[in-house]
Amino acid sequence: MFLIRVSLPDRPGSLGAVASALGNAGADIQSVAIVGREHGRVVDDFLVDLPIGMMPDSAVSACTSNDDVKVLWCSRYPGGAGLESDVEVLERMLADPDNAAEILTEAAPPVFHCHWAVLVDVTALQVVHSTPLAPDLDGAALEKVGPLDRCRTTDLAAGWVPGWVETVIAIVPVDAHRTLIAGRHGGPDFLAAEMARLRYLAALIPVGTTDRDDMM
Repeated sequence: MFLIRVSLPDRPGSLGAVASALGNAGADIQSVAIVGREHGRVVDDFLVDLPIGMMPDSAVSACTSNDDVKVLWCSRYPGGAGLESDVEVLERMLADPDNAAEILTEAAPPVFHCHWAVLVDVTALQVVHSTPLAPDLDGAALEKVGPLDRCRTTDLAAGWVPGWVETVIAIVPVDAHRTLIAGRHGGPDFLAAEMARLRYLAALIPVGTTDRDDMM
């Protein structure tokens, strides 16, 4: 399974042309998600299943065989992970508000098409919840990430955690004490539209018990 991020002209027929090219090349498209629009272009994520013997380069070439289409990223995607919509994760958060931050952490990879996510207690500087593929982040590793009290993205050089490749991360505080970090191995960058969606979901997490106690 591969996730291919494509930038294409924002005009009728462009998406269909890329989908047809992938299908003709033998790729089985599992889902398509619109990531964002800017400067007359649209960015789409294609989750594709490649048959045995088909190299990812063939899928990339199929996409770029269309005029003015650029492949921004092509990477293996965890098998069975699928993709999930913002609405789906929001419904789960609202159904279990006490665990909304943990739900968003677990949903970050399928919703924002990244490899892992962790929820960090910024006061204790320790991870309190993580997805299966997340690195083991101790206090020293979290200090390398930088400030955790504001929404931002940053690039981390290879070896930022021993044995880990270059990583792009998104940092979004969810309340006064906790911050969500989502990571992608090697890219692509988190787009402004993705950060806005992540901030929106984080803003809908109910104020935690600790915060309520602080105000009493």
